[in-house]
Amino acid sequence: MASVFIEEQNRTITDPSEIVAFLAPFGITYENWQVEGRLREGASDDEILQEYSKEIEQVKRAGGYVTADVINVKPDTPNLDAMLSKFNKEHIHTEDEVRFTVAGKGVFHLHPKGGPVFGVTVESGDMINVPKGMNHWFNLCDDRHIRCIRFFQDMTGWTPHYVEKPIHEKFSPMCFGGTYLPIDTKLGEVG
Repeated sequence: MASVFIEEQNRTITDPSEIVAFLAPFGITYENWQVEGRLREGASDDEILQEYSKEIEQVKRAGGYVTADVINVKPDTPNLDAMLSKFNKEHIHTEDEVRFTVAGKGVFHLHPKGGPVFGVTVESGDMINVPKGMNHWFNLCDDRHIRCIRFFQDMTGWTPHYVEKPIHEKFSPMCFGGTYLPIDTKLGEVG
């Protein structure tokens, strides 16, 4: 189940309805879909897409998405660090970033205009929609594994566009129990 950590308030939100209420004013949607018992261990990408075909079609219709695929990132993924380095810096996309986490865990760090920076830790069953144009970055958690269904309106919209004066370096790239730790900018250490 997802959690939200708002560092400047030293506040963690774990209740699903409170998460939805907190994210809504920023245009971020969150849902939790049933995973337990729906997929066999080691299910293929095609099996995942088939099992969630009803939900995928609903999301595609609602958001104007034309395609969905499955990404499986794990510690032995070739060139993993190079791939992650594209998305662990503050950036935007020209379309929504919509992800349903089938397995694993990661954290979307969000920096909405007029709002606090906060992290949304997603894991198995969590569906999140980060609106196009919202400043954000993404980190994997300790086990460096996540498997997600991704939705696209246009495959080229997934390109990160880095922002001027990014703040991602002020925050730890790790998530610990659903939270991330701020970096003390005076000391340059995780605090």
